[in-house]
Amino acid sequence: MHDVMISLGKDFLKAFAALPKAQQKKTQEFIEKFQENPASSGINLEKFQSSDENMRSVRIDREYRGIVLKAPQGNLFILLWVDLHDRAYEWGQSKRVSVNPITGALQMYDIDAAASHVAHDPVEVPSSTPRLFDHVKDRELVTLGVPEPLLPLVRALVTESDLDGVSVHLPEEAAEALYGLAAGMSYEETWAAVQEHAAADANREDFAAALRHPDALRRFTVVTDAAELQEVLDAPLEHWRVFLHPSQRQVVGMQANGPMRVLGGAGTGKTVAAMHRVKWLLDSVVTDPAQRVLVTTFTRNLAIDIRENLRQLCCEEELSRVEVINIDAWADTFLRGRGWEYVMHFHGDHRAPWEDALNMHRDALRLPDSFYREEWEQVIQEQAIRNLEDYLKASRTGRGVRLSETERRRIWPLFEEYRDLLERQGRFEPDDVLRECRLLLERSGEVLPYRAVVIDEAQDMKSEVFRLVRAMLPPQPNDIFITGDPHQRIYGRPIVLGQCGIEIRGRSRFLRVNYRTTEETRRWAVSLLRGVTFDDLDGSEGSQDGYRSLLHGEAPVCRHFDTFREEIEYIRDILDGLKERQGHYRNACLVLRTKSVLDKFAGAFEMLDIAMHPLGRDAADDRSSEGVRIATMHRVKGLEFEYMIIASINAQTMPLKWAVDGAGDDESRRHVELMERSLLYVAATRAKKQVYITGSGKESPFMR
Repeated sequence: MHDVMISLGKDFLKAFAALPKAQQKKTQEFIEKFQENPASSGINLEKFQSSDENMRSVRIDREYRGIVLKAPQGNLFILLWVDLHDRAYEWGQSKRVSVNPITGALQMYDIDAAASHVAHDPVEVPSSTPRLFDHVKDRELVTLGVPEPLLPLVRALVTESDLDGVSVHLPEEAAEALYGLAAGMSYEETWAAVQEHAAADANREDFAAALRHPDALRRFTVVTDAAELQEVLDAPLEHWRVFLHPSQRQVVGMQANGPMRVLGGAGTGKTVAAMHRVKWLLDSVVTDPAQRVLVTTFTRNLAIDIRENLRQLCCEEELSRVEVINIDAWADTFLRGRGWEYVMHFHGDHRAPWEDALNMHRDALRLPDSFYREEWEQVIQEQAIRNLEDYLKASRTGRGVRLSETERRRIWPLFEEYRDLLERQGRFEPDDVLRECRLLLERSGEVLPYRAVVIDEAQDMKSEVFRLVRAMLPPQPNDIFITGDPHQRIYGRPIVLGQCGIEIRGRSRFLRVNYRTTEETRRWAVSLLRGVTFDDLDGSEGSQDGYRSLLHGEAPVCRHFDTFREEIEYIRDILDGLKERQGHYRNACLVLRTKSVLDKFAGAFEMLDIAMHPLGRDAADDRSSEGVRIATMHRVKGLEFEYMIIASINAQTMPLKWAVDGAGDDESRRHVELMERSLLYVAATRAKKQVYITGSGKESPFMR
């Protein structure tokens, strides 16, 4: 048998990952033989009782079987599942794989499982009761991805809760579309939101063509040789390497005539898209071997995590043309590499210059000391102001206390004195380093080796970062790729890309499907931010309309205790249960608001002989290491875990009392509280299966 085409389904990779190591090895050996000759007598390709006439079983060994679909045309075989003998057959009995006659995508679904989850029995619901999708025609539903055999099931749904019950058994594109319709979107709006492009009526027998559809590529991948098979099976749980949502695939390969911005809620795969964009740039744009792609983000630990994940996506030669570094480290290295000598000045570590200037001028307006520091950080440094004339013209939007021209003149000497003290001591704040890098590039005209810059977690970066990036490379197609989510802003304030020389009009895209957390966790996390307006990184109001998860599970568990000891005992019980079920703690992360609270909890669990694995700032998490992961809320940004335990959520730590009390005015206090809410939102949305929120002492207002 010649020209054999082998495809692997996402479910197959999940099942493969759950196999014992010995069976994984046998399964891989089987696939290699299967690629050579599916008709070999040792393969035992046989029909079995299934609702799909194309289903076949194959023999892995005496105990394990694989479920394979043989396409009706050509020598195409799709590996769908692998498991113990009886469980494999049970899995395959009610599965169907077919080509959607309108979209042309290859789809897999389970009629029996979907029907069993309908919340209301149609017999018990009066025929006069309106159904959820009465206003949508059958052809429109099929066009949006609903398989024809599931139309009666969809027609029977009465409430959105009914849809929740069956969504996990529908093709993803169908579930996304139905949620859009249920939320009040028109058919036309839904089509525009979930389809990359319209497809002509499809050939139902041509499975090979159907595999190439963007919707099919989110659940099937074709392996062409043993090397590619090895690459996929080596890290079967890293599905982001292979399977992309059509909206992700679209932004990854979009030809942009300039900078491009991608927004999306937590878990929508922005960082995944950014990493695949790097791969696409290397393949399609960076044609000169001397050119590089710079990947940058705000924090050091996120840059480390991205670098490690890129190793799963790119070969060594490709990685040699990628530089991954957080932006402050890049700027410091750049400036020192050109002979600059200075001391990096962090306000929290060395306050003397500021205190000296404040002591000389704090009576200028008799405002709280914190007001002057916020004015320096949010106005003077943010707008790169160097003289009184510019300060008099500066925008102070978002500052709670208005200042007249006279008042600005009276407090300017404080900032001038502080700047003078820093310069005399040879000190630079991080913002100064960024600004001097930009000015040096603008004055010298130096040409850097970067063909493109990819920026992740853009919402946490200051305006000076984007001014610097714009100075790094000349405007050209596909030059800057920016991802972010203002709802996850835990540093800084809103920025406007257009004011930094980065024009994105017509080149903005949105990711709306959460692939990490359950819908129950997403709803809880989003409720923390309800009623708050967020920006879109370019001066307009942002929105999470259509942001949804198709996964379902247990709702977040919130428990508050009178004492710290009771809280510790409750968390210990959670961890004991996880270890009993899984045999280890590696899939759980205990997260705390501050380092001091983390140390307190770590000490308590050490006394209970529960192994802890701290997540450091300078290394990626080694998932093979034993122990409960323990980290601050800021450290877990960009990571994900099966279980999140967010502890010590009380009136002192969330919102962080000293941060709120230290704000200079009411507007600043509101901003601090919003960032605290965003931080809790970030922590909760790291959970893939379940999140627990605990506290003791005086209850946090966020828990109410």
